[in-house]
Amino acid sequence: MNETVKKRYDFVLLFDVKDGNPNGDPDAGNLPRVDAETGMGLVTDVCLKRKVRNYVQIVKESKKPFDIFIKEKAVLNNLIKESHEQDTVKTKEKGEKTEAARVWMCKNYYDVRTFGAVMTTGENAGQVRGPIQLTFARSIDPIVSLEHSITRMAVATEAEAEKQSGDNRTMGRKFTVPYGLYWANGFVSAHLAGQTGFDEDDLSLFWESLKNMFDHDRSAARGTMSTCKLIVFKHSSALGNAPTHKLFDLVKVERINKDKPARSFKDYSVTIDKDSLPAGVELLEMV
Repeated sequence: MNETVKKRYDFVLLFDVKDGNPNGDPDAGNLPRVDAETGMGLVTDVCLKRKVRNYVQIVKESKKPFDIFIKEKAVLNNLIKESHEQDTVKTKEKGEKTEAARVWMCKNYYDVRTFGAVMTTGENAGQVRGPIQLTFARSIDPIVSLEHSITRMAVATEAEAEKQSGDNRTMGRKFTVPYGLYWANGFVSAHLAGQTGFDEDDLSLFWESLKNMFDHDRSAARGTMSTCKLIVFKHSSALGNAPTHKLFDLVKVERINKDKPARSFKDYSVTIDKDSLPAGVELLEMV
């Protein structure tokens, strides 16, 4: 078994969307999520973690120890039950079974040992707090949501066809953001990595996922989405060598021409104040 992650990491992920809906809000008719006070676009941490899970599922083909716990059409209680059927769990005393099941779930499911999970809904496998946590992504500038009417040259039922006298058209709507550049913060805890068994290979796979996840998540609804920058601050210790907010403040993203709306990543400048980097912190520009 590889050694678990021993250093703390903080990172900034910059990604963009062009002519797409990066994260629709089901409570608002699937409109792009937005901060009502500022007009800034939002993408939830759940959305980003879903893309990481999907990428790992594709690359590792859902094989243990890189299987995915939270995946489409999964019956979670059945997966938790499987942990209690293992010899390493069945042979334990009653009070130790939950911990043994938790260890087995962490060992076999990548997203459990990475993001954590609540596994108390069926046969108890405990709760796991994952070493990697993400914030909501927030757009650099206010976004504009465009509404488009679309037409389908067919109907779903005979009744609809009769009502239209054979014209057979169905009207629909879709929402897009012409362009938005989003900033998300992330954190890697060495302390929690030791509890879940999250090792260096797992971390390398996570960085790979952030760089490539949008390339394997294409959809007409999402338009063109890309990872633009992945800026990682690696500490020389488990507890860290500098406050997170001071590291993030070293990164500045500004629109080059403020007289016209941005329509590509080239319309922004990204600068990092490397001279102010605290001692014991290494800067890694992965994208």
